[in-house]
Amino acid sequence: MDFLPVFPDLDGASVFITGGGSGIGASLTEAFLRQGSKVAFVQRSDATAFCDEMERKTGRRPLFLPCDITDIEALKAAIGQAAAAHGTVTVLVNNAANDQRHATLDVTEDYWNWSMAINLKAYFFAMQAVIPGMKAAGGGSIINFSSISYMMGNAGYAIYTSANSAINGMTRSLAREFGPDRIRINALAPGWVLTQKQKDMWVTPEGLSAHLDRQCLKETIEPEDIAGGCLFLASRASRMMTGQALVIDGGVVVTG
Repeated sequence: MDFLPVFPDLDGASVFITGGGSGIGASLTEAFLRQGSKVAFVQRSDATAFCDEMERKTGRRPLFLPCDITDIEALKAAIGQAAAAHGTVTVLVNNAANDQRHATLDVTEDYWNWSMAINLKAYFFAMQAVIPGMKAAGGGSIINFSSISYMMGNAGYAIYTSANSAINGMTRSLAREFGPDRIRINALAPGWVLTQKQKDMWVTPEGLSAHLDRQCLKETIEPEDIAGGCLFLASRASRMMTGQALVIDGGVVVTG
C-alpha cells in the first residue's frame, strides 16, 4: 500500500468498518491504520489472526468486535463499544455485503429478507447509530459500498443488485438530510475486485477475460485498489463532496 497518499486529518480519526477483516474490508482496515486512524470493525468470523497481522505490519491494532450485522441491536452495541474505545465515530464505512447468486424463481420471502438485511438494512441502521455522535462532533463522513453490478444489469443475483441500487438512493436522501450538520454521505461502487472469495467462488478464466475486455484498463482490480478512493471520501480532501457515487471499476460502466 505504499502507493496510497497520506491524509493528515485521518490521523487519530475514529473509524468503524463493517466486514473489516476480510476481502476489500481487510484492505480498508489496513489503509486506515496506516493513516494513523483508530479502527474498529465487525464481522461474524474470528479475526484475531488478522488483527495480529495488522499489528505486525502497521504497528497499530484494530479493535475487532464479533457481530452479525443482521442483528441490529448487536450492530448498534458494537458501534457504541467502538465509540467508547476510540472516541465518537466520525468515519463509518458500510462495506459488508453478500453477493450470493440466486435464481429469481427460487427466491423465498425468508431469503429475500435475509439478503436485504445484510445488503441494505444494516447500512441504514449503522448510519442511524453514528449520526447523533457525528452531529455532536460537528460532522463526519459515511461511505456506503455499492457495486457496478446494478449499473451493468447483471443477472443471477437480483436481490443483491436491487440493494446496490437502493444504497445509492438512500445515500442521496441522507446526504441531503444531514448535510446541514456537516455529515457527508457518499457511495463507492467497485467493479469486479478479485478478493479470495471471488476467486474461490466465481472467477473463471473465460469470465475474467470477458470482463477485462470491457474494462478500459486491462488489469485486474485488487482489494487495495479500492482503498485510496475510500480514504479520499473519508478525508477532508473531499469536504465538498456528498451524495455522490464514486466508481472504481477499471472503466467498465463508461463503456457500457
